[in-house]
Amino acid sequence: MTAPMLLVPILLPVAIALIAILVPSRVKYVREVISVLASVVLLYFAWSFFTIKNLTWKMAWMGNGVDFDLRLYHFSSFILLGLAGFLFLIALYSSVKMKNVPRVREYYAYVFLTAAFANGAVLSNNFVPFIFFWEGLLLTLYGLITIGGKKDSNRTAVKSFILGGFCDFSMILGVAILWKITGTLTLSEISVRPEGLAAASFILMVVGAIGKAGAMPFHTWIPDAAIDAPVSVMAFIPAALEKLLGIYFLARITLDFFQLEKNSTLAIILMTIGAATIVLAVFMALIQKDFKRLLSYHAVSQVGYMILGIGTAIPIGIAGGIFHMINHAMYKCGLFLSAGSVEHRTGTTELKKLGGLSKVMPLTAAGFTVCALAISGVWPLNGFVSKEMVFHGALESGYAIFAVAAWVGAIFTAASFLKAGHSVFFGPRRPEAPNAPKVKESQAPVVIPILILALLCITFGVFNKLPLVTFIQPILTGHVEAGESLDFTAHALSVFNPVAGISILCLLLALALLCGPPCPVLSAPSAGPSIRTFFSPNGGGTEAIASEIRNARSEVLVQAYSFTSVPIARALLDARKRGVKVTVILDKSQRTAKYSASTFLTNARIPTYIDAKHAIAHNKIIIIDRECVITGSFNFTKAAEEKNAENILMIRGNPDLAAKYLANFEWHLKHSEPYQGRGASLIPSWRSRPSVPRPG
Repeated sequence: MTAPMLLVPILLPVAIALIAILVPSRVKYVREVISVLASVVLLYFAWSFFTIKNLTWKMAWMGNGVDFDLRLYHFSSFILLGLAGFLFLIALYSSVKMKNVPRVREYYAYVFLTAAFANGAVLSNNFVPFIFFWEGLLLTLYGLITIGGKKDSNRTAVKSFILGGFCDFSMILGVAILWKITGTLTLSEISVRPEGLAAASFILMVVGAIGKAGAMPFHTWIPDAAIDAPVSVMAFIPAALEKLLGIYFLARITLDFFQLEKNSTLAIILMTIGAATIVLAVFMALIQKDFKRLLSYHAVSQVGYMILGIGTAIPIGIAGGIFHMINHAMYKCGLFLSAGSVEHRTGTTELKKLGGLSKVMPLTAAGFTVCALAISGVWPLNGFVSKEMVFHGALESGYAIFAVAAWVGAIFTAASFLKAGHSVFFGPRRPEAPNAPKVKESQAPVVIPILILALLCITFGVFNKLPLVTFIQPILTGHVEAGESLDFTAHALSVFNPVAGISILCLLLALALLCGPPCPVLSAPSAGPSIRTFFSPNGGGTEAIASEIRNARSEVLVQAYSFTSVPIARALLDARKRGVKVTVILDKSQRTAKYSASTFLTNARIPTYIDAKHAIAHNKIIIIDRECVITGSFNFTKAAEEKNAENILMIRGNPDLAAKYLANFEWHLKHSEPYQGRGASLIPSWRSRPSVPRPG
C-alpha cells in the first residue's frame, strides 16, 4: 500500500454513490450487488491499512497552512476498520430490507457518501479538510432521515440539522481559537494545556464531539429519527458511525490536542456530562412503548459511559471508554437490526402489539438476546468488560458519585431490556399481535448481520485480550505517566473483586425490579379492567369520547348509525392530522341522510364506509388503540348531545372484550363499501362554529 492509496476509502464510496444514482430504479439487484461488493473492497482496504498503520499523504492546497493532508496511524486505522465493517453489514442488510423503498437510489447514494465523509474525517490531518468532511455528514444525515417518508421525517431531519449545526459551529469556533493559539492547522502538531483561552477552545471542541456522539442535551433528534428514519439508517449512523467518530474526536481532544489532567475542572465537567447522560437517558428509555424509541434512548445513555471513561483522564477509564465505543457500536447496531427484522415481518415495533416471536423468529431472537445481554453488562460478554473498566476509572478518580451513577444506569438498562425481550420475543402473544402463522424468520441477508454482531459481542468479551491488546492499548502508548500500567486484561473478566460484585448485584436488582419482590403491594391481585360510565342527564359523555380520541396513539375505529356530532368529528380530524389511523363505518341510511358527517369525513381524507347490508343502530362502538372500548346507548348526533341522551361505557384493560368488538368491526367492514361523497362537504364551517350541519 502506497500513500496515495489513502484516497481509496474516500473516492471509492463517492464513485459507488454516483453509480447508485445513475442505475434506474427498475433495474433489480444491480445496485444491491454493487453496494455489497464495494463494501467488501473497502473492508479489504481498511484491513490492509490496519496492518500497515503508518502512512501520510500531503498535497499543497490553499496555502497559509491549509493543506490536503491525510494521515494513517493506529487510532485512525482502527476507526477506519470499524467503519468499513459496519458499512458491509448495513449494505448486506439493506439488500433485502430497503429494496422496495421508493427512494432507494438516493438511499444508497447517501449511505456511501456518508462512508466517504466519515473516512475522510478520520484520515484528515488538517483541520480544514477535516471540517469539510465532518460537515458533509450533516447533509447526508438530513437526506437519510427524509428517506423514511413518514409524516414527520422532514421535521426530524431539520431538527437533526439544527442541533448538529450548532454543535459543529461550536467545534469550528474552538478550532479557530486553537489555530490562533498554536498557529497551525495540522492535527498531529498540536498539543497545549487547556488553560485560559485554550480552555474555551477545549469546551467548544468537546461540544462538537459529544454532539456528534449524541450525548445530552444534543440528543433529541435521535428518538424522533428512530420512528421517522429507516431502521438501517439508525443502525448505521446514531448506533455505530456517529459514536465511532464522536468518541474518536473526543479522545483526540483529550489525548492529543489538549493535556487533560485527572480531577481537573474540565475533567470533572466531562464526567458530569457522562454521568447525567447515562442516568437521564436510561430513565427515558424505561417509559418507551416503541421498540425503536427504546433503543434510541439507550444509544444516548450508553454514550455517557464513553464520555465518563474518557473524562476520568485515567488509563483504565480512557481505555474503557474507547472499548465501550466499539462494543456499543456492535451491540446497538445488532439491536437496531433486530428491531428492523421484527418490523420487516410484523409491520410494527409497538411493544403492545408484539410478543412470542422467539418461536417464529428464533435467529432474530437469538441475536437480540446476545446483544441485549451485552449492553446490560452481563458476564462474560463485551459490555461487561468495557463497563467494568469505566467503573474502575470512575472510582480511581476519587469521585465515587460518578461510579454510582454508572451503576444506576446499569440497573435500569438491564431492567428495560428484560422488559423489551419479554414484550417482543419471550412473553405471550398479545391479542393485537400479528397472526402467528403469517410471521416467519427474516431472510438470510437480514439475519446474518445480526448474528455476526452477536458473535462479535461474545468474542470481544470472552477473548477480550485480543481487542484490548490489538486495538486499545496502542492508542494510549505515550499518554501515560511513568510507572502506570497499560495491561487491562488482568481483571477484565474477573468477578472476584468488589467492583464486579457490585455490577453483578446491579443485574440481580434489575431482575428483581422486573419480576417484583415478594411484598404485599406488588403481589396484590389486579383490580381488573377499568370501567367508566356516563349517564343522562348531563353525563358529559360526548366530551369524554372526544378526549379519549384526542389521546389516541395509533388507531381509532368508529362504528355508528348516524353522525352529526361536532366535537367528536373535530377530535377525529385532529387525530388524523397527528398520524393516527382513523376508520369510520356508518349505517346505509347515511347515504341519503339530510344531516350527516359522512361527506365531511370523506373530504377530510378519513376512510369512511357504508354498511351496505345491515342497519347498525344497535352496534355503536369506538375502539381506541385496540384496548379502549366505548359502547352503550348513545349516538353521534347534536340532538343527542343537547338532550344529554347518553348512557356510555368506557372499558379498558379487558383484551378479550376488545378483541371481540374488533372482530365485530372487521366483520362489518368486510361487507361495507367506501363512501364516495356527495360533492361539497356538508359541514363547511365545522372548524369555526359548532352548528348543525346543513346540506350543501
